[in-house]
Amino acid sequence: MSDRLPGFSTLAVHAGAQPDPTTGARATPIYQTTSFVFNDADHAASLFGLQAFGNIYTRIGNPTNAVLEERVAALEGGTAALAVASGHAAQVVVLQQLLQPGDEFIAARKLYGGSINQFTHAFKSFGWNVVWADPDDIASFERAVTPRTKAIFIESIANPAGSITDIEAISTVARKAGVPLIVDNTLASPYLIRPIDHGADIVVHSLTKFLGGHGNSLGGIIVDAGTFDWSASGKYPMLSEPRPEYHGIRLQETFGNFAFAIACRVLGLRDLGPALSPFNAFMILTGIETLPLRMQKHCDNAKAVAEFLAAHPAVSSVNYAGLASDKYNQLARKYAPKGAGAVFTFSLKGGYDAGVSLVSKLQLFSHLANVGDTRSLVIHPASTTHSQLDDAAKIKSGAGPDVVRLSIGIEDKEDLIADLEQALGA
Repeated sequence: MSDRLPGFSTLAVHAGAQPDPTTGARATPIYQTTSFVFNDADHAASLFGLQAFGNIYTRIGNPTNAVLEERVAALEGGTAALAVASGHAAQVVVLQQLLQPGDEFIAARKLYGGSINQFTHAFKSFGWNVVWADPDDIASFERAVTPRTKAIFIESIANPAGSITDIEAISTVARKAGVPLIVDNTLASPYLIRPIDHGADIVVHSLTKFLGGHGNSLGGIIVDAGTFDWSASGKYPMLSEPRPEYHGIRLQETFGNFAFAIACRVLGLRDLGPALSPFNAFMILTGIETLPLRMQKHCDNAKAVAEFLAAHPAVSSVNYAGLASDKYNQLARKYAPKGAGAVFTFSLKGGYDAGVSLVSKLQLFSHLANVGDTRSLVIHPASTTHSQLDDAAKIKSGAGPDVVRLSIGIEDKEDLIADLEQALGA
């Protein structure tokens, strides 16, 4: 091509990929191997010493995974990326580079229930402490900052309620505090929102969801924006100080604006080991090729379903930022003008029992704990994904007892509405 910057749909198909140089295969091959042969002893030593780029062992990197990493980095506008085994693994690997025992990070209270559980309970064993803030009250993030704060974590579109987070406003707080802003962009995908354009320093995804898009492969990814100076404050020794395992290399000094992605690979993935299977990388790459087509259909369907529910007498409220009446509609217009996503919640007048009953009566919607599938999905968060929380915490996170979460697929919208209509009528 010329010097023209490729468009999003072109990048979704082509970024990171070339025909296989040996066979000419057009689709990226699955390099289903544990390890790779070195040219000679000097080549091996240079790879292990971070003096050359190349393949060593699939736990650290793999050619199939590398195409996936380059593609998502291109779609998000980042400098580099690292694929890992799941979205949860991405969060562990990211925070391992930033936090020491006793350190804190601030997280938006409106998050996926699994992340709330991971942050509140699992991370305690590492000595990492979460401080919660309200994404609807930007000042709460400022109040939460202490000398121990090392990062701020938010979701661009929050799970389960589908609310839109004011990324730029929270980025301003992070800049003032001198800490990186981490944005989970799973529900939006870069087709709808590119958090780096709005001040994010690190983006994470559960590749399992919209990027893969077909409910068949687990995966996660970390994207380095290349925007944060890891040496400025002395708060991030993993990146700014000499690494003894690599002969005193300072990662920020050596790798510049993709140092964080390198740290996640050679310090996090290498030692923690949550490697992504090359087969899963291949499946997710295939899914990404149709991301723009799918996401637009997801959003168009979701808006139609939300409008139907908002007018139904059994429904007390609908939380979908794509509705003109929604409190997050202005933020949706700013951050996600192509659509407000496909995951949202609604509340039933019959409360907890009505939510459980509705889930059991739906026929086309699949009752399961996932989002971002081509198929439409439903769950009652209070009895499942957020069941570990007390009632007050459930309500604060958008998963009250009367709430049902939908992930709208790419079926015909008329069929989805008919299924909801029969279930609500029953």
